[in-house]
Amino acid sequence: MKATNLGVLFLIELGALAAVGYWGFTSDVGTPWAWLLGLGAPAVLIALWALFGSQKATYKTRGAVRVGFELLWFGSGVLALVLAGAYAWAMVFAAVCAASKTLAVIWRQ
Repeated sequence: MKATNLGVLFLIELGALAAVGYWGFTSDVGTPWAWLLGLGAPAVLIALWALFGSQKATYKTRGAVRVGFELLWFGSGVLALVLAGAYAWAMVFAAVCAASKTLAVIWRQ
C-alpha cells in the first residue's frame, strides 16, 4: 500500500500540471493567449516545484510552510479544473489529493 501511495503522490503532481495546462488551453481567449496559458501555467508550477517542492529543491520547505505550499500547488490544479468547467474532475482530483496526502502524513512519506 505504501509503495502504491508513492505512485499516487507522483501522479497527482503530474495531475496538477495537466489540470493547469488544460485550463490554459480551454480558456476563452484568443489562440495565441490560450497557447501561452496552456504552456506557461504548467511551466510556472514546474519552476515553483523545483524551487520549493522537490526533494532536491533549492529552498527546502518544512512544517506549516510545506503544508501551505502543497495546498497552493494541488489547490491550483483543483481551481484550474473548476475554472475550465470540469467540476466532477475537480471534485475527484481534490478527493484523491486529500486521501493520498493524508496517507503520506500518516506513513511519513
